[in-house]
Amino acid sequence: MTTVTSPRQDAGGAFPGRRTVDNGVAPPLPEGGGRRRPGRILLVLVVLAVAAGGAAFAMHREEAAPSASKHLAPAWKVRAPAADDELIGSWLTGRLLIRASTRGGVTAYDLADGDTVWTAALPGSAAGKGTSPCAMSPTLTAKGLGTVAFGADGTSCTTLAGIDTATGTVLWTVPLVDAKHPTPVGATTYLQGDIATIVSENFLGGLNVRTGHRVWGFTARGYYCNAYDWGSAGIVVVDDYCADSRKPFSLTAYDGRTGKVLWSRVQNAHTDLAHVFSGSPLIASVHIAGEDSVRVFTASGSSRKLAVGDTELAPGNDSDADHSARLLGNILVTPALTADVPEIDAYDTTTGARLWSYPATALATAAPGDDRVFALAGPVSAPQLVQLDPRTGRATPVAALPAATTARERFTAGTVYVTPDGGVLELDAQGTSDAVRFSR
Repeated sequence: MTTVTSPRQDAGGAFPGRRTVDNGVAPPLPEGGGRRRPGRILLVLVVLAVAAGGAAFAMHREEAAPSASKHLAPAWKVRAPAADDELIGSWLTGRLLIRASTRGGVTAYDLADGDTVWTAALPGSAAGKGTSPCAMSPTLTAKGLGTVAFGADGTSCTTLAGIDTATGTVLWTVPLVDAKHPTPVGATTYLQGDIATIVSENFLGGLNVRTGHRVWGFTARGYYCNAYDWGSAGIVVVDDYCADSRKPFSLTAYDGRTGKVLWSRVQNAHTDLAHVFSGSPLIASVHIAGEDSVRVFTASGSSRKLAVGDTELAPGNDSDADHSARLLGNILVTPALTADVPEIDAYDTTTGARLWSYPATALATAAPGDDRVFALAGPVSAPQLVQLDPRTGRATPVAALPAATTARERFTAGTVYVTPDGGVLELDAQGTSDAVRFSR
């Protein structure tokens, strides 16, 4: 294992934290007095009219849960390490499920039988401190490398690590705190090719995922700036206020691989991104003074609304660990809630129109390269796996999952995978349920 010193510098390609004004006058903050962490945002909007010739919006609430003739059987399960365990993220390879959680660390399980293959030896584990995962890249590189941030708990990240999923080896570490930024904060991390981005209030930039060496670092456009950042695969978005600029407010998108500016827009006030659903094109829940909306951004930074109505959209199944929302061509398929009832919605990102809505417990993630859309539907005590047509929302029954006989066996939030052989992995978000259940 190679330990890499902090890539942060004080000038020129730095990984700066949020800079504050030195004259003691705090610049304006977003409504609520500080940075808004990711969370569902209630959207009450006027529904956009479907463009002439566009597809009609299809509601499928009248349909009962499909009845599947195929029945899956329990294969194996993993108990949660503690009731307060929280799912941070997961990876699925050809033979392994890798799960990261606040109390369980980073552990790989054999898909064949659920046996533990490896548990990553995060630095500090011998001393029993600072080894709780707090962020995980949603994807892996083609060679099975990923990034995990960890610290004292699930919201305080002190170190970023590169991990080889073939062996669980920690390849390198980079500290996310230093003398000028000693307070651990939350973070997110994403991969684009061989470059890993780290997005937090302390550090912002790109690293080589094989070595941990710095590739690029964010530099504020002024000296007296407050910066708020968000990311996804391929993009980093920064909303800033710079007191020493003639145009103090700006919203800027950076290439996650190179750090180059993709576009920048002058603003009259702060813009807050509650969720990022896609990096290319950028699709995000946007909060500005007097308006909440979901917008699709163009290459110049202009944007248009999606017709979400009074529906709450989320990039995952009611858990920050889940990233199941998908962009299939020009169709965004995403978990949603209407009147607190879970559903899957689809939107045409070109016209902004909602194409369909289907009542379902969770949106599933298929194997890499599989464009099929799967979901769990029906009552949580007797779920069904269905396949949804991304254009129409029409459901086709695939298989019935084992009936849940106890509360621990009922999936409510987290990540669902459909394996290439048709099996279903359920990863619950909280330790009050089983950590993993596999049915095939």
